[in-house]
Amino acid sequence: MSLSTDQRDVPAPPEGSSAKRRRAAAQHVREARDRLTSSTGTRTAFDYELLRLFAQNRLSASLVILLLVGAVGFLSSLWVGAITAGTWTSAVLVIHAIIITKCRQFLAGPANAVNSRAWRLRFIMLDLFFGMAWMFILIHPVGVEDATGTFMLFIMLLVVALSSTLSSSVPMAMIAATTPVTAAVAIDFVIRGSIQDYILAMLAVAAQCYFTLLTFRLYTTQLATLEARAEKDALIGELETAKSISDEARRRAEAANVAKSRFLAQMSHELRTPLNAILGFSEVMKTEIFGPHSVPQYKDYSGDIHNSGVHLLGLINEILDLSRIEAGRYELNEEAVSLVGVISECCHLLQMRARNRGLTLHEVFEAEMPKLWADERAIRQICLNFLSNAIKFTPPGGEIWIKAGWTASGGQYLSVKDTGPGIPEEEIPIVLASFGQGSNSIKSAEQGAGLGLPIAKSLIDLHGGTFALKSKLRIGTEVIVTFPPERVMAALPPLAEPAPATQPEPLPEGAHSPPARPSAMRKLPFFRV
Repeated sequence: MSLSTDQRDVPAPPEGSSAKRRRAAAQHVREARDRLTSSTGTRTAFDYELLRLFAQNRLSASLVILLLVGAVGFLSSLWVGAITAGTWTSAVLVIHAIIITKCRQFLAGPANAVNSRAWRLRFIMLDLFFGMAWMFILIHPVGVEDATGTFMLFIMLLVVALSSTLSSSVPMAMIAATTPVTAAVAIDFVIRGSIQDYILAMLAVAAQCYFTLLTFRLYTTQLATLEARAEKDALIGELETAKSISDEARRRAEAANVAKSRFLAQMSHELRTPLNAILGFSEVMKTEIFGPHSVPQYKDYSGDIHNSGVHLLGLINEILDLSRIEAGRYELNEEAVSLVGVISECCHLLQMRARNRGLTLHEVFEAEMPKLWADERAIRQICLNFLSNAIKFTPPGGEIWIKAGWTASGGQYLSVKDTGPGIPEEEIPIVLASFGQGSNSIKSAEQGAGLGLPIAKSLIDLHGGTFALKSKLRIGTEVIVTFPPERVMAALPPLAEPAPATQPEPLPEGAHSPPARPSAMRKLPFFRV
């Protein structure tokens, strides 16, 4: 089945975006499930938190409500009588005590065993009874002066404001507690029939609407706060999970690193022991020390065995060097090293190999360069790795330039540039990684282990230098290594000659010369008193 052009051109989505979409979809499904199981359209956990806030607000304001009920009961006794006011006060206090008891019972129970729907209905009914109790005391009694209308409106506003603040987490409870009070006061004003009473009735209804809107605004704010806290808790949980995963991965990596170190230490010994014998005996057979071979092909086979053993020994040494560098156990044997001298020796060693491949080496060195404070073995390995790669991947008839000189900051640099096929830009991070090989290396007949550049880069980092790899397809590759000025052993300036001693001026007649001070190098005797 063939795909259309549009379907073939569509790139595959990255793994990170698909993970984000899966996480967002899971969160959306979880929120939808919470809304379906909730009685208020929010998350189930939010229902409990809102009821908990309602109970805590009622408990914290219990003393204020007691003082308000006592004050209103005392003042209302002036026009309704002590018995009526006392009965009303007792009824309101009983309802208030029931509400406080239920709030404490709610807070004392476990959160996972709470039926949010039943407790919300219970709180709404209790607030309805509480509001109806206030309604009876605020109804205008027969034969009372009209001046009590202002007092009634003031008490109504106080009750509505207090209920909107305490019941903001359950808006229906606020409506149940304040609607009877507002309705009783407004109807009482309307019954009176005067213009002023109509205005007061409208003010009572407007106040009820305002405080209702305020209650819903407070409810929205509390719900947003709970959502933000839930997101923060979820983020903290994800961070803790990620931390535990990273700690477990770190422990596994450390265990794997220890196992790798033990494996390399053991295998290096197990491989070097037979390899030394292979190299020794193959060299004896190749050089025909004990006499010529009966078959001439045996000499060529011995040379192939010896060359393979040398290659295997170099590979083992590279793996061990890389493992020591990664473990931080590679110690630099620093001394005064001539960068130009080391490069010249490496070029001399590889000159025959380059000539056999038809390559031309150009050496461009600046004169009278001072020595570096570095590890000579590491510098030689860096130079050999770069030159070997240049010779390996440069086609016959190509040219290689080896340069050494000063940097702008006072350091020294090494540059190896060839006319090879180059490295694609997207493959540069691959060739710099351990065991990484580019497409040209895979196609080449001389494939390596992919450890030359990573080892060289690590050795450069140990010296505090910088490493740059520049390459263009079908043009060539250039590797530039710079060493910091701190490693350049500049010559010290010559010491200045001391100034000639001056003759002391003659003393005038009658003057005595001061006593000579003891020399700074002469020790004075120490006397104990």
